[in-house]
Amino acid sequence: MNKLILFIFLVFFDGCAVLNAQTNRQIIIATKNVNLVFVVGSNIKLYQAYLGKRFLNQADNHLLPNSKHEAYIAGGMEDQLQPAIRLIHSDGNPSLELKYLNSTTKSVDENTVETEILLQDPKYPVKVVLHYQAFNKEDIIISWAEIKNDEKGEITLENYASSMLHFEANDYWLTQFHGDWASEMKMQESKLTSGVKEIDSKLGTRADMYQTPAFFLALNKPADETSGELIAGTLAWTGNFQFHFEIDERNALRVISGINPYASAYKVKKGETFKTPAFVFTYSTTGKGQASRNLHQWARNYGVLDGNKPRLTLLNNWEATHVNFDEKELVGLFDDATKLGVDLFLLDDGWFGNKYPRDNDKAGLGDWQENRAKLPNGIGYLVKQAEAKGLKFGIWLEPEMVNPKSELYEQHPDWILKLPNRDENYQRNQLVLDLTNPKVADYAYHTVIDMLTKNPGLAYIKWDCNRSMSNVWSPYLKDRQSALFVDYTLSLYKILDRIRQKYPHLPIMLCSGGGGRTDYGALKYFTEFWPSDDTDPLERVYIQWGYSNFFPALTISSHVTSWGKQSIKFRTDVAMMGKLGYDIKVSKMTDEELQFSKQAVKNYGRLSNTIWFGNLYRIISPYDENRMVAMYVNAEKSKAVLFNYNLNTRYKEVFNRVRLQGLDDQKLYKVEETNLMPGATSNLAENGRVFSGDYLMTMGLNLTPGKLIPLTSMVIEINAEN
Repeated sequence: MNKLILFIFLVFFDGCAVLNAQTNRQIIIATKNVNLVFVVGSNIKLYQAYLGKRFLNQADNHLLPNSKHEAYIAGGMEDQLQPAIRLIHSDGNPSLELKYLNSTTKSVDENTVETEILLQDPKYPVKVVLHYQAFNKEDIIISWAEIKNDEKGEITLENYASSMLHFEANDYWLTQFHGDWASEMKMQESKLTSGVKEIDSKLGTRADMYQTPAFFLALNKPADETSGELIAGTLAWTGNFQFHFEIDERNALRVISGINPYASAYKVKKGETFKTPAFVFTYSTTGKGQASRNLHQWARNYGVLDGNKPRLTLLNNWEATHVNFDEKELVGLFDDATKLGVDLFLLDDGWFGNKYPRDNDKAGLGDWQENRAKLPNGIGYLVKQAEAKGLKFGIWLEPEMVNPKSELYEQHPDWILKLPNRDENYQRNQLVLDLTNPKVADYAYHTVIDMLTKNPGLAYIKWDCNRSMSNVWSPYLKDRQSALFVDYTLSLYKILDRIRQKYPHLPIMLCSGGGGRTDYGALKYFTEFWPSDDTDPLERVYIQWGYSNFFPALTISSHVTSWGKQSIKFRTDVAMMGKLGYDIKVSKMTDEELQFSKQAVKNYGRLSNTIWFGNLYRIISPYDENRMVAMYVNAEKSKAVLFNYNLNTRYKEVFNRVRLQGLDDQKLYKVEETNLMPGATSNLAENGRVFSGDYLMTMGLNLTPGKLIPLTSMVIEINAEN
């Protein structure tokens, strides 16, 4: 009897010891300037205790007050607002409770630490692992979740967020980005009020077409470029997304980010694990500019393919020929590329299809053989002709799509996403292929690989995706239609993974009818993206401003085209703020325009490292004034490039001097306008003079001397004196 009592006592004591060891335990996710702190409560649940500026004394984390904000709230229990996760067990029970089991921390590299927090339902064998990677130098944290099913049958995920964050402030200000084809990335700020605000997409493929999966959230008051407390967040997912903002009755805000659960209840079989995409975020006490620089630095180091390597300048044939060209004409355009001095010639849409020639957008898509009438000697001939003139050669593809008027459609009607008993719905005269079908995925993979194998000199691909999903149903998924939106994106990633295994560094542009895909889920496979089909430079100032909040310059493809009536200088100066390219009839240029453009390409070669890899300072927003001013400064603060664009200025409008940012106040800098038209002299009063960094950041420059002329621009090179 005494032994039994002793045994019970030891078991009880051991249980209490475990409980006490877990209770009030802190888990700290830390970067150079940011802390995210979790604590295990007395009920063995995980709570978010803090997200904000890192304490100078990390021991102060233990002074944090008790938190009532559960870190990853599960649905069906006591909480009555939106949960991070909601599921139905194999026995039909729609509830979930998550208790803390343990956590581990490991170094991924010298800059990155990953923390895993294991939670489990005490009644069901379902585990949730919360992952947090902290990137120290960049002040970036990425979070995702893994949901493990160890039940005897399958479970159904109704909600499955990548991240849940909690905030307590007096007010909350949300900056979001929205648009449509040719009017992407419009910036809009609003105050959140009690209740729910959601930003989401249900478009499937071109998921970013209307809403962009990125936001700023400012606390207490609106943030600007240099002041204000905020987070910047973006979801690394190329499919449907959802950001859920909900203010409760105590004015606390929960932010839930992840895959949009709309029409996407996801079944997880016994023994399987579902992994959510990563939510990427940063925290800043000094405004949006610092948050952007954090994201840019992280993107170059971790988020974008070859983010610290140079990019290619190019000439695209689209505006010169559209789909109406032949082999001789294309070879003639190579001379235009060499005149400009760019690195690559890009052949766009229209080169394929024989039974159904691609002479317009109504036919041929899916039949990826060279059109014999247009290209009798094939792509390989063009590659060699380009190389003979010192050029690389690239090509346009749209592997995920099909025209009904194509051999592929005739041969494989079961490969297409369409309702079996409804009329087909077309966008741009095309339909979406069912990438969830492994045979279709193999077809898309071999479309790319076979072309690269057959033409080993191909140096660049433009990967397009020109329609969203509508009226969709998968013959392959059958009774698992709710998995379509998710599995399509996962299948796309598998295809891209396979391509990158064979061609790890081939430059590929992510294009989706403009800015239909702009996310870090895809950008790990791509070197750049096409932000909009609208290349009017006035519109591009706003579009590029929007994208620059979340993406570094080397990812934002910016081309000089014939859109708009502005001067060639204004068009070029705007394009030089991103990854420069041309899509224009060079033969229509005047001698002066051609001479300017050749020199501009040379100038860009000299300035591009600072633009691509430097720190961006957005100084004057086009939303605030009829001009835009921004500058890039290299890491050593020895070189900077300043862009000034006068927009639709008004008669006698006055612009004040512009204080520069990001320089070394102790260094001396020479200020010199570049990218001038032949024979032109600079209107910059300070041109050619030397100033201290302190003067330039305190007093600034007069960028609008004399008469103010609309739609004019300056590119100013700033070099430290030895």
